[in-house]
Amino acid sequence: MSAATPAVPGRTAPKAATARRTPSRNRAALGFLAPFGLLFTVLFLLPIGYALWQSLYRVERSGLGFGPARTVFAGLDNYTAALGDGSFLAGVGRVLLFGVVQVPVMLGLALGLALLIDAKGTRLRKFFRLAYFLPYAIPGVVATILWAFLYLPGTSPLVAGLRDIGIDADFLSSGTVLWSMANIVTWTWTGYNMLVILSALQAIPSELYEAADLDGAGPWRTAWHIKIPLVAPALVLTGIFSIIGTLQLFTEPMVLHSLASTVSADYTPNMAAYNAAFGTNDYGKAAAIAVLLALATCVLSITFLRLSVRITGNRVTA
Repeated sequence: MSAATPAVPGRTAPKAATARRTPSRNRAALGFLAPFGLLFTVLFLLPIGYALWQSLYRVERSGLGFGPARTVFAGLDNYTAALGDGSFLAGVGRVLLFGVVQVPVMLGLALGLALLIDAKGTRLRKFFRLAYFLPYAIPGVVATILWAFLYLPGTSPLVAGLRDIGIDADFLSSGTVLWSMANIVTWTWTGYNMLVILSALQAIPSELYEAADLDGAGPWRTAWHIKIPLVAPALVLTGIFSIIGTLQLFTEPMVLHSLASTVSADYTPNMAAYNAAFGTNDYGKAAAIAVLLALATCVLSITFLRLSVRITGNRVTA
């Protein structure tokens, strides 16, 4: 007859203590998340909801426009008016063309600069990294004004120099002003994207480079077969950011609008929304344009992400 196994004091105590501590931990976690949730709701969810609501209404005035204003339900009339506006559709076409050309060029330059800085034997890495990143620190309005002095025929030494050698350049003509904006955006954002890609390069394990050296791989083969494939997620991430920024193009054309007659008040979708809201006081149409722009940004970003994942086989985690 065996004696009963004596209970060990405190053996089940940790589970009970954990059960007692779980509600307090949950409350602590909610307390830390509450500030973010509040800001996210106030600064993100509420504006989106208000824009959706406003896009379904319009303001009417009686008495030939001099009577009291009243807000009436418009349904999808604001969206119909936006999609039927030829200037808005032309602006959409401009930003799509802008993105198809400018984004690959900018990301290609950013990747090339990052590879050059990360290469063996590169001297003054910190200096070049800062020099390439410096344009991003200049506000977009200031950068556009600076470049405008190089574009305007009366103030530009570049235009004067080209004229001296027989080239009559007009950087603000209807055929070139879009690419003048692309140059400003590329100059401003290449350094930022370069820094993101460079951070990904510096996270690659050194053992891979040592194995490549043992296999006799030179700098070009190492970059093509090791570096570029491993920074593909960073390229996808910068590509998504660039697509979002392209569809939100506003600062550069808005500044050049006051300097060049070729840039209309609704040159881009963002400018069209701004002009509808503050130029014609049509807040319903402006809200509809903003909603359409947000939907287009979401669709293009998700499409680009899925295509990139399918091509590279990598996943980008936020």
